[in-house]
Amino acid sequence: MAIKSQKDFFSGLLFTAVGVAFAWGATNYSIGTRARMGPGYFPLILGICMAILGGIITFKALVVESPDGSGDKIGSWAWKPLFFIIAANLVFGLSIGGLPSIKLPAMGLIFGIFALTFIASYAGEEFKFKEVTILAVILSIMSYAAFILLLKLQFPVWPTFLTN
Repeated sequence: MAIKSQKDFFSGLLFTAVGVAFAWGATNYSIGTRARMGPGYFPLILGICMAILGGIITFKALVVESPDGSGDKIGSWAWKPLFFIIAANLVFGLSIGGLPSIKLPAMGLIFGIFALTFIASYAGEEFKFKEVTILAVILSIMSYAAFILLLKLQFPVWPTFLTN
């Protein structure tokens, strides 16, 4: 059986692998029932749904012919976006928790959102300072409202050297 679309085939395999991993990992927690869900219930259902979706996508990539008959080929790696998106997430994580082993203090949620937004914006084709700043402000306000005010999560909002 020939692969009709490489992009769909490999993305389907990735969905299936991630779904199976989530479902398998969820079995380490109490699943519960539909009426009284345990901490493993949602990851289990999500993992099963992802694995099923991945199977459907993979099957489609093997069976359904593309309109032009050539199929979607996988292109080259997009190194620039890959680097900046990973870097943005690492910087965000470091700014929320700091790195005590090298005495890097926690910079807080607001700084982390701004750093994440600005670094990730370099992954695109063009950088527009004004638009990125507006996005960072909106994301910071919404994150503060959602996580601190509504969910009452306990993590630093501002840099620790300013709040101590």
